Order: sequence, then structure tokens, then C-alpha cells
Amino acid sequence: MSLLDCFCTSRTQVESLRPEKQSETSIHQYLVDEPTLSWLPPSTRASEVICSTNVSHYELQVEIGRGFDNLTSVHLARHTPTGTLVTIKITNLENCNEERLKSLQKAVILSHFFQHPNITTYWTVFTVGSWLWVISPFMAYGSASQLLRTYFPEGMSETLIRNILFGAVRGLNYLHQNGCIHRNFKASHILISGDGLVTLSGLSHLHSLIKHGQRHRAVYDFPQFSTSVQPWLSPELLRQDLHGYNVKSDIYSVGITACELASGKVPFQNMHSTQMLLQKLKGPPYSPLDINIFPQSESRMKSSQSGVDSGIGESVLVSSGTHTINSDRLHTPSSKTFSPAFFSLVQLCLQQDPEKRPSASSLLSHVFFKQPYFEFL
Repeated sequence: MSLLDCFCTSRTQVESLRPEKQSETSIHQYLVDEPTLSWLPPSTRASEVICSTNVSHYELQVEIGRGFDNLTSVHLARHTPTGTLVTIKITNLENCNEERLKSLQKAVILSHFFQHPNITTYWTVFTVGSWLWVISPFMAYGSASQLLRTYFPEGMSETLIRNILFGAVRGLNYLHQNGCIHRNFKASHILISGDGLVTLSGLSHLHSLIKHGQRHRAVYDFPQFSTSVQPWLSPELLRQDLHGYNVKSDIYSVGITACELASGKVPFQNMHSTQMLLQKLKGPPYSPLDINIFPQSESRMKSSQSGVDSGIGESVLVSSGTHTINSDRLHTPSSKTFSPAFFSLVQLCLQQDPEKRPSASSLLSHVFFKQPYFEFL
């Protein structure tokens, strides 16, 4: 049974952003009925083919979003020699200051260094004059935040959250094992392919704990995060004190993202930085649906605030020129309930003391992810 049966009686199909006709299988069947797709690696055949640096080999179809503080345009394109759909991120390097250039360089280098099915892959990177072109797989369902805006304005079901978070935390665990802090974990950086593959993007703020061959216990590098990113940041990142922070700051962001997926709203959004910090320092027991941590206005997931970082699919635009998602919104039941396991996961992640938060590895073993259809892993 499709997950849609639980939400509505019309059985409206959820189509991907692919411009060509899709099969009758919905995203829910990909992500719920076939959970193996959340961790299987993508096809190697396509990645071996899409390596051309000839700009004439790419036919831009439509702009589907903006990223990197609106400095990057994200396009759906076709690799004409093979007919393969790809995503192309185009950035005018002349508009980037030195800090931005370093962030771009870091993201490009790390995307080639990291090899994991749940980390976004860059197939090809090249320049055309002052323009940087980054070719990557086309993530047909966009980001998790786009799914919220389009289909689940009141939040996703627990089953769907489980599948999305599982793939994203797997990618996060890989980064942590390699001594890196993501520092930008949120729904807009969780991308979903047409096959249901969940990948983690947004590597521009990533920071390595390894310096001169040694792994440090804490980091004291505090970048100038934009205010739109702050709701997902841990208390220690916001405090910017001598205690520094480590990979456990990402775990806090997982908890905020879980609340985001569950409610359709971003906790602490539009809240003053000082008030936000004081609220976060209180720590649990606020819950995924605690009204005290959500904006009291009508602001849900404002598009203008979602496309500010470097992940593909952050601020996806729906174009009438393609067969994109344009059906009626699907609303989850108004009287939503979540399992004790989900509340436990969120409260563990949102502990004010970083040492009390679980590691990404132990988080994957949490009872929340140990449902019957994950027993084969």
C-alpha cells in the first residue's frame, strides 16, 4: 500500500521533477516500499559517461533553483551525446569574494575526495571563461525541503521521515568518520533522486578536524553564517566561545531537521539570534511539535530563505515548461502523532551538552531506525 493511502482518498500521484513521463510508482513507493534505495550506490555507468568538459555537450533546459547565497544558478540540462539528464550549477566567479572562492574550491575538492552513495557526487567540474560549471546527477525529487513546501506543508509522516533521515545520517556518519564536520545539515541539503537515493549536499561549510596529520578534539573556527542558517546551528556554534565545537554540533542539526520534517516549519525561524540562543540553551524537553520553538506567524518554509546555501535543489522553481510537480498539495492529518522512538531520537540530538548527544554511528542504531523493514541491513 502506498503511503498516500494514509493521507488522502484521492490517491493523487506524486510526480518527480523529471520532464519526461514517469511510471505509476510514486515517491512514497520509492522511499517507503523500497527502503534499500536509500543507500544503494548510483549507477556507475552514467558516472563513467558524463565526464565531458565541452560546454556544447550540455543543453540547458530550465533553471530549477538558486544556491550559494544566490550566486549560483541551478539548471536541469541534458548531456546531448548520451541523452542523460544532469544538474548543472553555474557560478560567476567574478561575483565571488575570496571567502566564497575558498568555499567553492573546498566543495569541489571534497566532492571528488569523498566516495559514498549518500554524499552528493560531482561528475565534472570545469570553467567557461569566468563561469564555473559543476555537473552532477539530476536529483529528480529535489530536496526534502522542496517536498515539504510542495506536498507536506504540515509535515511528513514518520515513515517518510525515517527513510529520508536514514540516508542523510549515513552520509553524515561517513563525513564524521573522515574527520569532517558538515556544519550545514538541514532539509534543503538532503537531496532525493528519481530512484529514491538520499544524498547529503552542502559541503561548502564543511570543516576538517585533521590538521598536520593530527585529529583535533574541537574546532575554534567560527564562520560568518547567514542568519537564515542559524536555526539549524547548535548552541555551541552560536555561542562562539573558548569551548569550541566538534562533530556533535551536526547531531544537533539532525534534531532540528527532524522537527522541520515533522512539522513542515523551521524551528526558531525569524527569531532574534539572542533569543534563539537562549531558547536553545534550555535544551530539551521541547518536542518536534512544540509551538514554543516555531515561528508564530504564517511563515512556513519561505522560498526566499531556503535557497541560500550550496546544495542542489534548495530553492527549486516549478516551471510550466516542464512536466513538473503541480498537483494539489497533500496534507498530512491535522492531529499528528509520533512514536516514542521518534521523540527519543529528537531529544537525544537536541541535548544542550554536546557530550550527551549520540554519535552519527550510534544514531543509526537508534530504535527509531530499527523498524521491521530495516532489519535486513
